[in-house]
Amino acid sequence: MIRIDGVSHRIGHAPILHDISTQLPQGRLTALIGPNGAGKSTLLRLIGRLEPLQQGRITVAGHDIATTPTDRLATVMAILGQQTAIASRLRLAELVAFGRWPHHKGRPGPADRAKVAQALEAFALAPLAHRFLDEVSGGQAQRAHIAMAVAQDTEWMLLDEPLNNLDMAHARGLMRRLRLMVDEGRSVGMVVHEINYAAAWADHVIAMKGGRVVAQGPADEVLTESLLSDLYDTPIHVGQHQGRPLVLHHC
Repeated sequence: MIRIDGVSHRIGHAPILHDISTQLPQGRLTALIGPNGAGKSTLLRLIGRLEPLQQGRITVAGHDIATTPTDRLATVMAILGQQTAIASRLRLAELVAFGRWPHHKGRPGPADRAKVAQALEAFALAPLAHRFLDEVSGGQAQRAHIAMAVAQDTEWMLLDEPLNNLDMAHARGLMRRLRLMVDEGRSVGMVVHEINYAAAWADHVIAMKGGRVVAQGPADEVLTESLLSDLYDTPIHVGQHQGRPLVLHHC
């Protein structure tokens, strides 16, 4: 599991997270939800060591992120943040291949090439493998970055708003892919803004507001009308579809 104990964070003099203590359970798909500025992305970046930990302790599968060597941590956890700017003259296959670096350290073998090919195929990118990043759409580039994280083949995968730029078919395809990975024993933590993706696919939901965790647990326990209405400061209705919550917030 991922354990977060007493984590606080500031940017300059502005407090972003306030004494966060929570867990992302092993072998589950955990969705972090909440309004803009809740601290979701900051928390995910701290777990992934994209930001230095200022206060508290975080462990990933028993590895303390403050002391575990980067090359070791990269074989346990893959993280994809929102900022994915990278050299535009990189081909999609080359980008996805970066996911294998923690394993081969510059000497890829047949198993590494097979993982890259599988990731490209899984995200319908094989026909675009030799295209440059600036020659594909934003959604296609986003799928390539996700494929890179999948190719890393780690116990944990952390994704910050991975559904951005994806159309409905590819967003649903990504969630099905993540669900399959979890069913096969891997663990996923992701920041989600469209609540119904969390409602339909997540095993565990962590709701955040104002830099604090306000609720956590199974989707049907967290995604209630009263909690969501308070969380987002707007009236929200919750129904049911195929035994899962269906969040109605568009009218």
